[in-house]
Amino acid sequence: MIKKDYDVIVVGSGPNGLAAAIVLQQAGVSVLLIEGKETIGGGLRSTALTLPGYVHDVCSAIHPFAVCSPFFKSLPLEKHGLEYIFPKIAAAHPFDDGTAAALHHSIEETASSLGEDAGYYKELMTSLSNDWPKLLPFVMKPASFPSHPVALAKFGYYGITPVSHFVKKHFHNGHAQGLFAGMAAHGMQPLTNMATTAIALIFLLLGHTTGWPLPKGGSQQIANALSSYFLELGGKIETNFMVNSLEQLPSAHAVVFDLTPKQILTIAGEKFSSLYKWQMKRYRYGMGIFKIDWALDAPIPFTAPECRQAGTVHIGNTFDEVAASEQMNATGKISDKPFVLLTQSSLFDDTRAPSGKHTAWAYCHAPASSTHDMTDIIENQVERFAPGFKKLILARHSMNSAEMEAYNPNYIGGDIGGGIQDIGQLFTRPVLRFSPYKTSSKGIYICSSSTAPGGGVHGMCGYHAANKVLHDVFKIG
Repeated sequence: MIKKDYDVIVVGSGPNGLAAAIVLQQAGVSVLLIEGKETIGGGLRSTALTLPGYVHDVCSAIHPFAVCSPFFKSLPLEKHGLEYIFPKIAAAHPFDDGTAAALHHSIEETASSLGEDAGYYKELMTSLSNDWPKLLPFVMKPASFPSHPVALAKFGYYGITPVSHFVKKHFHNGHAQGLFAGMAAHGMQPLTNMATTAIALIFLLLGHTTGWPLPKGGSQQIANALSSYFLELGGKIETNFMVNSLEQLPSAHAVVFDLTPKQILTIAGEKFSSLYKWQMKRYRYGMGIFKIDWALDAPIPFTAPECRQAGTVHIGNTFDEVAASEQMNATGKISDKPFVLLTQSSLFDDTRAPSGKHTAWAYCHAPASSTHDMTDIIENQVERFAPGFKKLILARHSMNSAEMEAYNPNYIGGDIGGGIQDIGQLFTRPVLRFSPYKTSSKGIYICSSSTAPGGGVHGMCGYHAANKVLHDVFKIG
């Protein structure tokens, strides 16, 4: 093999880029990890966005996929400073009457807030939780023949349906319907879409199995632990290096991009076949987000006590209200009652704010590339379920969908998931090929969330892409 500056160059230091770099370095090949910004992490950055002493997660904040990731679990990240905190209640969903549905680790406790639907919920989730160890490996890899086809078929029987159909058929209480709406809305697509029930079930199962934790000190600590381990293995990281063309890179046997199709086409499009370029150009991105971080004088005074103990709060009221909001976003319209995802990390982690003060993190979905200021709309939604909230605001920082993309070019139009993960792209991320990680050009690979298994801080896209590189280029594995 001809001598190169590096064996592999990984472009982008999000969780998948870091995972790919670690797998490659573990195998004994030399890796240079390149990051365009001054700090590594991609969606795993934390900083003082509002006032000194208030630590805010710039992008992701709660990490159910990180603690169940087979690859991350195999790494000694706790030895590199990573500590997870598990709130007593994973998620709560408040309603206008002052009550809330709550996702506890216990299926029994969760069901207790669902009224007449408690029995069906317990039966369904107990059965699926028992199958989860068989289902998780399938969920965390590209489409393939399942090792446990019966368990997958049972999950698929429920999961393939639109959540709008599923909840109306199986649940009669507004609490259960609202709980499912909030879980499914993580998918950033209309709740009438096929397979949105699968999204809801996966988030519920994560709550009942491994939990929905937050990293002590901020999401940046996940990236810091991964990079620390990578450097310990002998890898090299270069920051403040924005890649716009292949000619900028040192020589290497392979280049792995933790980027989405749009950026990869700009950087390396001339290397691809006409068919592959055509496929990549057809890749679809989803809706954007509008995000706010607050410095607060006290905890948010939610009416429902469950919300004051929850790591995540899904603000959206009824199923129909959440569904209407998501449908409007998908069609380019602004909802005046959007679905809002909110967390107060400082309730559980006293490193996030000065003594007696608090932080809060929230976003709602918005039309792609929207520049509409949704500050008042989001704050009105929080105030609706927590009277007195606005009086606690000391400072705020916001980013609209267009600003999210400006901050991180991977967030095309503000899409934080690397492309819509609907039924049309669930098994064809980013294009329909035998391997989603290998491009049509020798030595160029993709490891971002635009590949299988998709969005979430789990590193599995990077893990699988790196193993493909090892197999193809270095004949390892």
